[in-house]
Parts: sequence; C-alpha cells; structure tokens
Amino acid sequence: MNLISNTLFSIDLASYNSNISLQFYEAVVGIMEVLGKPNLADYFPLLQIMDPQGIRRRTKLFFEKLLDTFDGIITKRLQQKSSSTTVKDRQDLLDSLLNIIQLENHSELSLVDIKHMLLDLFVGGIDTTAKTLEWGMAELLHNPKKLSELKKELKEVEGEIQESDIHRLPYLQATIKETFRLHPPGPFLVPRKAESNVEIGGFKIPKDAQILVNVWAIGRDESIWENPERFEPERFLASKIDLKGRDFELIPFGAGRRTCPGLPLAQRMLHLMLASLVHSFDWKLAHGIQPNELDMTESFGLTLSKAQPLLAIPCL
Repeated sequence: MNLISNTLFSIDLASYNSNISLQFYEAVVGIMEVLGKPNLADYFPLLQIMDPQGIRRRTKLFFEKLLDTFDGIITKRLQQKSSSTTVKDRQDLLDSLLNIIQLENHSELSLVDIKHMLLDLFVGGIDTTAKTLEWGMAELLHNPKKLSELKKELKEVEGEIQESDIHRLPYLQATIKETFRLHPPGPFLVPRKAESNVEIGGFKIPKDAQILVNVWAIGRDESIWENPERFEPERFLASKIDLKGRDFELIPFGAGRRTCPGLPLAQRMLHLMLASLVHSFDWKLAHGIQPNELDMTESFGLTLSKAQPLLAIPCL
C-alpha cells in the first residue's frame, strides 16, 4: 500500500499500528470482494432496487470511505501549492495531474476526474499486486527446488537487489511470468462490451454483450502449455513470451488499448519485492507444515486469492 501511495501522493497510508490504515486496506479489499461476488440483481433487474444481497450498499460505503480520504489529500495538496512556503513540486502523480489543470486553461481534466483516476489506480494496484506476491512466495515454498534455483541466481547480485538488476535475472523474470500464468490476479480481466455482432469459435456474440476473458483457463490450457498444472518457471527461460499483451497465451494485464495502465509499475514492484524477500531471508512454513502439505486452494473473486493465507517465517 505504501509503495502505491508514495507513487501517487508521496505519503505513507499504511502503518501496522494505525487503525486508519487497517480500515483503509479493508475498504480496498472489501471493494474487490463485493465486486467479485455474483449479484442476483445483474440477472434479475427488478431486484436492483431491493439490493437483496446488500452488494450495492456495501460497495457504496467502501467507495465513499476511499473518496473521502482522497478528497482530503487533494485539498491539502492544493493548499500547499498555493502557499508561498511550498518550495517545489513533489513530482508524484497527483502533482503532475494538478499541474495539467493549472497550466491548461481549458483542460478536459477536472478534480473529479483526478479523484476517480486515483481511485482506480489505488484499488486496482494494491490487492492485485499483494495477491500475486503471495502466490509467488507460496509456489516457491511449495516447490523448494525452484526456490533454491532462484536463490542461487540472486546470490550473484552483490548487496541489496536493485531495480537495475532485474534485467540480468532471467530466472526471477521467469518465476514472475509463471506465477501470472497459474494465478492471474484478475482471472476474468475487466469486462468488455462487443461493439458489433460477431461470431467467434462458432459462438454468436450479439452487439453490446458483456464479455469476460478467462485468462485463468488460458493459463491452464493443455493445448497451449505442457504440464499446465505444474509450477515450472523454466518453461519461460527459452521463450520470448512477455506480459505486455502481445502474446495472447499470457495476458494477465489484458491487451490492446485497454491494457491495465498499472502494468509497468506492477512489473517493477513484483520483481523487486519477490527478489528482495528471497535474497534477504531464508523461509520456512509456519506450524511445521511441510512444502508438499501447503494448501494451494484458490478462492475466486474479482481477484484470485489463496483460500488459506500464506503463513511463512523469515530467518536471517
């Protein structure tokens, strides 16, 4: 959360001793959970007014809590920018967006647009990145030989792992790709809408139909991947497949004009965080659980979570 909030606002929003931080994170996770649940009102429009599952009510509550926080941050930043005591811009995303409004007299961007853009980036970037990191660690602890191979590669780096080291760590890159293949953070991506009547694979899709792309199923398709259920980063070592939407076998961020805007940030964060965790510590599973006993059951929603959270103990 702090990596995202510092990129967007230059402030820390997370603290282990803060109730506000906990409530903020719970709101983000709550949004991902309620949006991922089947809603009867989507299938029976007459139920929308009644909201029998309380999904609309809870969603509104979560979003209002986050928007109120962003309102306060934006208001404070505008006051600082108008104050003569402000020495220089913070060079974060919020400052860049506010500068566009101030420099362009007829900017199409408004404060409301900024607030909702930040909301999209924040909600879309926290839970998805955290879940992918958890899955990466879980797969490595579930497959000790793969963990040893990655640790061996990382030992070649002197000192702390830096972002500039990532390009010369092929096994690390392969590990991240394999994690995305097996556990895409958004198993159905963001819903799309058909612009016209079309037939795909013998199925007729009417205009304006909502379309979900099952990237989870693509990543486990036996016609595309050999031994698709196995965690094998080696499959990517001699492969040119990347995550940028050009190879449709692996599109955890989507493809085309609607590719996830957080792709570059997520890639940098995941490589650096996973490498730092594996490089800095030796790990073991809590409660004496053996690697082959680790529960790898998935819990589906808007994001793909572990049914049982990973519990691991770092050793210096």
